[in-house]
Amino acid sequence: MTTDLQAWQARGRYLTVGADRIFVVEVGGGAGSPVVIVHGFPGSSHDFARVAELLGAGRRVVLLDLLGFGLSDKPAVARYSLFEQADLVETVLARLDIGRCILLGHDMGDTVVAELMHRHNHGGLGFVVEQVVLTNGSIFIDLAQLTPAQRGMLRLPGRALPISPPRRLLARSLERSFSPAAPAPPGAIDALVQAIERNSGGRLLPRQNRYLLERRQHQPRWTAALVEYAGPLGLVWGALDPIATKDMPAHLLDLRPQTRVTMLPDVGHWPSLEVPERLAELVEQLLG
Repeated sequence: MTTDLQAWQARGRYLTVGADRIFVVEVGGGAGSPVVIVHGFPGSSHDFARVAELLGAGRRVVLLDLLGFGLSDKPAVARYSLFEQADLVETVLARLDIGRCILLGHDMGDTVVAELMHRHNHGGLGFVVEQVVLTNGSIFIDLAQLTPAQRGMLRLPGRALPISPPRRLLARSLERSFSPAAPAPPGAIDALVQAIERNSGGRLLPRQNRYLLERRQHQPRWTAALVEYAGPLGLVWGALDPIATKDMPAHLLDLRPQTRVTMLPDVGHWPSLEVPERLAELVEQLLG
């Protein structure tokens, strides 16, 4: 692992959920409701390390690696359903005795957050969602411009590969998720690749990538979750995103005009990696 990823592992701990170990990090503290960060595919909590440090100067920040990602366990037989990842977040927050929180999501994590919002809206969630902030993710899957790797993986059987893809192939695929006008910062691709490769996680990518099919199947449920949510909802969106294009926040504004949208004109799909200081500042503004 990179030195940064090793240091990140040293900051966290593991919670056992069922048969699996889930990696959790807590940063900062304070009397207010914590910010709970839900990462995307194929990333991990480490993507938000710098953002968490900045937010943690004045409040408690909780991050976890979803099952199959980052430093959490990566069972080959898991379904990697978005519903089950939402169950996992609920369980972890219950273990941490969190009854109220602010949710911050990215990429696939936006949909995990949307499922938690659906449960909150219908009185079926184990904690109160006080506020939500979403960063770039395919909240409207029909508007997404999937990468060639994502499209290719959807053509593969939904099971673990016999071996992990070569590192150079992973790196090239991740580079496609950044915009040519906003390339990956130095070291970002290496850190992403190493978090994926941890515990042979690269073998799971085609299986995990099938969350896109689940995303498409349940689009009405998760759109309604965003539109019907009564609390404050804010978007901080990189306008140069080649995947989750700027049409997505525009469409949400049509459906939910009270949504607070901040566009970042020189940022792509990964605000937490590309401009962590700006993202932390804008999240703080949204949280008041």
